[in-house]
Amino acid sequence: MKFEGSLALQKRFHAAIPGGSHTYAKGDDRFPERMPPYIVRGKGSHVWDADGNEFIEYGGGLRAVTLGHAYEPVVEAAARQMRLGANFIRPATIELEAAEMLLGFIEGAEMVKFAKNGSDANSAAIRVSRAYTGRDRIAVCASHPFFSVDDWFIGTTPMAAGIPQAIRDLTVQFHYNDLESVKTLFHDHPGEIACLILEPEKERAPKDGFLHEVQDLCRRNGTVFILDEIITGFRWHMGGAQKFHGIVPDLSTFGKALGNGFSVAALAGKREILRLGGLEHDRERVFLASATHGAETHSLAAAMEVMRTYRREPVIETLWRQGERLAGGLNEAIRECRVEGHVSIEGRPCCLVYVAKDQRGEPSLPFRTLLLSEILKRGILASSLVVSYSHTGEDIDRTVEAFREGFKVYRRALDEGVEKYLEGRPVKPVMRRFN
Repeated sequence: MKFEGSLALQKRFHAAIPGGSHTYAKGDDRFPERMPPYIVRGKGSHVWDADGNEFIEYGGGLRAVTLGHAYEPVVEAAARQMRLGANFIRPATIELEAAEMLLGFIEGAEMVKFAKNGSDANSAAIRVSRAYTGRDRIAVCASHPFFSVDDWFIGTTPMAAGIPQAIRDLTVQFHYNDLESVKTLFHDHPGEIACLILEPEKERAPKDGFLHEVQDLCRRNGTVFILDEIITGFRWHMGGAQKFHGIVPDLSTFGKALGNGFSVAALAGKREILRLGGLEHDRERVFLASATHGAETHSLAAAMEVMRTYRREPVIETLWRQGERLAGGLNEAIRECRVEGHVSIEGRPCCLVYVAKDQRGEPSLPFRTLLLSEILKRGILASSLVVSYSHTGEDIDRTVEAFREGFKVYRRALDEGVEKYLEGRPVKPVMRRFN
């Protein structure tokens, strides 16, 4: 792979855009040095960069593109709506149609408010929970990496510069599958916690009824129980991971796969809580969520076509089946190349990740960088292994072969030292205090 075109663009990106990217997780520091493909177009499971390089891509749009790039039925639905107008001075009928359609997917959800991204939806859930309970403190899962761009969450991360300490102090943390850590929060802050938010599942599945036990603690303490389904929604199950795990939260948030790359997110849940963001109550008004482009009609049209596609086609089944094929092939290659204990494939088949580890079996950014470099050279763009509905069997097999060749280099680096094979600086985590 040659990257001269992308490298020529790199300085211009950084001159015009802080960090060279509008999304931190897509930044140069997340990819190998001198291998920064800038994408020009995508179709299905493939993308092409500024140099004309073609890649099989995984985790498109940070897990947002679940059907595939430029998926024709969704693109056509959005285009039809654009020709009817994108935004009006009053609500459009499509807003009601989309709301009723989404509520038909989510068990126990009685009202929904659309937004443009997951951060907006999660922050709206936090705000209405505080208003509903009359409490200020919130509990977030420290085991999950991201909930919102807003201060209530970013204040818990190493990138907390610019956030007042008073705001930081109102957010407390617990750990996934650690019920005692949740009990400790309620013990230490009796009658203070407005809401508790977590993802239903990430790489680790809930054990010993963790989700239900946490929900029970929330009920007993008068705390709103929120599930962040921005990633899990429309991947684990059509009704979200909450349906997969048999639990009905007070509130839940959706995004990413809901629009297949179009900007749309949603906060859904109990009428008793969400009605506070409306006009039919006599309590103080709550600024739930409101944005000029919050109900942009072509994004809602895209979301509706996504939901129709899920109804008529085996999307969920395909995600799981292709993920199982990918995980099986990669685990076989891991054993064949003798890198067991140093590379692991984790998560559900519908949302896989890979973890690179050093000689001691500890997660390693230098080794992750090496593996990223080796698969990029072989036409695989994969910071995760999240399949889409468009990934074919041939895509999966080519990916396994590319990783197999990369694992051979990885094995040599384990034996001889990663420094001998690593070109340039290692990748870095997004959430860090200094550059």
